Amino acid sequence: VFVFGEYSGRVCLAFLNKGHDAMSCDFLPTEANVPHYQGDGFDVLDNGWDMLIAHPDCTRLCNSGVRWLHERNLWTNMEAAAIVFKRLLNWPGIPRKCIENPIPHKYALKIIGRKYDQIIQPWQFGCPETKATCLWLENLSKLKPTNIVSGREGRIWKMPPSKNRPKLRSLICQGHADAMAAQWG
Repeated sequence: VFVFGEYSGRVCLAFLNKGHDAMSCDFLPTEANVPHYQGDGFDVLDNGWDMLIAHPDCTRLCNSGVRWLHERNLWTNMEAAAIVFKRLLNWPGIPRKCIENPIPHKYALKIIGRKYDQIIQPWQFGCPETKATCLWLENLSKLKPTNIVSGREGRIWKMPPSKNRPKLRSLICQGHADAMAAQWG
């Protein structure tokens, strides 16, 4: 299992704990004791993986940032990010794929080429917060909720500006990671 765009090691560790061969990858060093490739994940994408779980950069692709495309003229950045997303989605030789991102805007979807297959929320997997997360799936079942909880809060959306905000906003709920490993492993 190759986990593209993951510095936290959460998804990688969930699969390792289920007995799978797994490796995470990010430009950042890992924060977990897991096999990790630090660099461009496309360098090792052809290493015989049977599953790809990818978390491409969503900064310019999701609805929450669409206004900046106009106000800061970030169209080129958005197009580059959407092309990376589409490359992952269409990568040959990996039979099972999940590409994960928040709800995309229409400009990104036009480049990506297809809509997501499922929207999940952290509160469906034991984390008492809201953050709509879209999954583009290939040869994988839709994730079934494992632990629906109350106390749903938009903590991630309400985060104040800080140096670590983008990194903290990108963290996947541990319940999501565990469900992926349990249901797809």
